[in-house]
Amino acid sequence: MAKDEIEYKDHNTLFETAPYVESAEKKRVFEAACSREQAKEIEEYLKTPEYQEINFSRKETVINPAKACQPLGAVLGALGFEGTLPFSHGSQGCIAYFRSHLARHFKEPVPAVSSSMTEDGAVFGGMKNLIEGLQNATTLYKPKMVAIHTTCMAEVIGDDLNAFIGNARKEGVISEDFPVAYCNTPSFVGSHTWGYDHMIKGIISYLTERHGDLRPADAPKTEKLNLISGFDTYTANFGEIKRILELFGVEYTFLGDHSESLNSPADGSYKYYYGGTKLADVPLAPGAQATLALQKYSTKKTREYIEESWKQPTSAVYSPIGITATDKLLKEISRITGKPVPQELIKERAQVVDALTDSHPYLHNKRVALVGDPDILLGLISFCLEVGLEPVHILCSNGDKEFEEEAYGLLKASPHGIDAKVYVGHDLWHLRSLLFTDPVDFAIGSTHLKQNCKAAGIPLVRIGFPIFDRHHLHRFPILGYQGALHVLTTVVNTLLQQLDDQAEPHSFDFVR
Repeated sequence: MAKDEIEYKDHNTLFETAPYVESAEKKRVFEAACSREQAKEIEEYLKTPEYQEINFSRKETVINPAKACQPLGAVLGALGFEGTLPFSHGSQGCIAYFRSHLARHFKEPVPAVSSSMTEDGAVFGGMKNLIEGLQNATTLYKPKMVAIHTTCMAEVIGDDLNAFIGNARKEGVISEDFPVAYCNTPSFVGSHTWGYDHMIKGIISYLTERHGDLRPADAPKTEKLNLISGFDTYTANFGEIKRILELFGVEYTFLGDHSESLNSPADGSYKYYYGGTKLADVPLAPGAQATLALQKYSTKKTREYIEESWKQPTSAVYSPIGITATDKLLKEISRITGKPVPQELIKERAQVVDALTDSHPYLHNKRVALVGDPDILLGLISFCLEVGLEPVHILCSNGDKEFEEEAYGLLKASPHGIDAKVYVGHDLWHLRSLLFTDPVDFAIGSTHLKQNCKAAGIPLVRIGFPIFDRHHLHRFPILGYQGALHVLTTVVNTLLQQLDDQAEPHSFDFVR
């Protein structure tokens, strides 16, 4: 077999070749761009305290927020249920964005469809589009359930999903018993975490209430534990939590499990649907002894529904990242189930503590900036404090007052956190100023943080969502003791690589 002689060039080198260099220069001339000297002068000015004051005075303009819109979270939530097809009621461009965003992070195909509304739908309403879309989607893709969410256009004109779905049944497009769940997810408020919450609530409320003669609170009682992951983009986290529960000997039901949907095998064939919570298991979930959410801020509405409609106690933790947060999770599982923490997990904890001790000298007093969603940020703050890192700037574009108070509560309880500042509702352009006026040693966050980190000359540890520019990180857990070990390994090795990169020949050590 002949060797493949194709040379695959990355744009790092491709754009340095003559045709691209010439094209870029012509573009500069056409656009009457400022000189390179002027650009350099502006770049330096953007690093000053004077510009930071102007930057933080912004009221209406948002530049690079560290969040996505509600419907993206709704798509992820829908993918967690058996045979379920996410259906976006809005323009075709919306669902293309959600699918590409998730596909670039997971490196997996993301099955989802759209009602493809255009200008006439925006004026006269999107019922026709939705009904035709339901007919096409169910005929072509044969889902067991469709989960519909709205977008900006549908929300602005006030489309009534419940009425539209009812009309689709009357027209015979879908049968009376075919399950179609829905939720409202206007893109112009909230974020992806809200959308996830609304979709999970929409699905479980629909599946437990669709037969009006059965009340959720009357479901047969069991010793099972319900789990809600929250907006979790690490497929390996599901396996880790399941392993922990199995060591406890606890029977459980994940209310939304997208770990297989977004980690499908390459076995020569492709299916639209992999894994997910069995639809038949959801109506039984109200009979469980409790529901435990692994994220508290991305599951608020769902937990409220469960407490009010199922009459079931709920409990929530922030993302259990690190020793302390995992300890809290295990104690909560033990409290709910009455089962002791397994000896295997106690041993595992000690092994991770040993690893933390080994790496502590390279982490102690290192200054770090953190960016992400509320729950993952609280987990990262807890991890940083227990290993001696000093969180300095904590930016949460989609946080609220409750999150801010909880974050400060964690920070003030440790000498490593007393100088930290939490920025709720701010964006990554705000953070850029902070990285120059109050520098840190490194940052933790998503791919969207890489430009700031490059400008500031600091390493970026990629934890969170989205991660577009590194592969397979979602295949390793960040939750539990094993997740703590993975986060520790990633952070300390990033800092050790930085030491090597900066080392003079006499300090280029073989042993660290």
